[in-house]
Amino acid sequence: MNADRTLPWDWYAGKIPENVVIDEDAYLETSYSFLLYRSELPLGVRVGRGTSIYLGTMFDVGPKGKVSFGDYVLMNGARIICDSEVTMGDYCLISWNVVFMDTYRVPLTPEKRRRELELVPTRSLRVAMADVPAQPIQIASNVWIGFDACVLPGVSIGEGSVIGARSVVAEDVPPFTVAAGNPARVIRTLDPSEKEKYPK
Repeated sequence: MNADRTLPWDWYAGKIPENVVIDEDAYLETSYSFLLYRSELPLGVRVGRGTSIYLGTMFDVGPKGKVSFGDYVLMNGARIICDSEVTMGDYCLISWNVVFMDTYRVPLTPEKRRRELELVPTRSLRVAMADVPAQPIQIASNVWIGFDACVLPGVSIGEGSVIGARSVVAEDVPPFTVAAGNPARVIRTLDPSEKEKYPK
């Protein structure tokens, strides 16, 4: 990153927000990933050593949102919708079009949703507001999430787990399991002794 918080290779004429910390060994393809970023926290995003964030990844982070990626995460075109917190451990592989949403950003009942939609045109930021609080998402280390999957509010995915493509993860996933489907269910367990073969 340049001194003015631009990326020397960037096609987009944007800057990395001041409250985003990116390790010097990490890679961010474009500052366009922060077009929807609004976090007002002292540290809104932390990107760990060797992590690579590629084109199409979008940080749709609200004023109180916080996102943290561990070391050596590989993220291809994911969408992070965060009004609370999304954390991810080391060595995670996130495939194309995965959505992490710690908030629904709209009320759950039809009547309240209708009223919110009527209010959207009256706001300076044309957004709807949820009537339920955001719930943090936690992704442990060594997790692989297949393309087009969606991780919903309050979900934890355990270490070494694999989430099948196009799955909707609405409940916690135990460590060293494979979960798939809509809603995602555990379909297989993995051997946790494999963990011993890899240094931390």
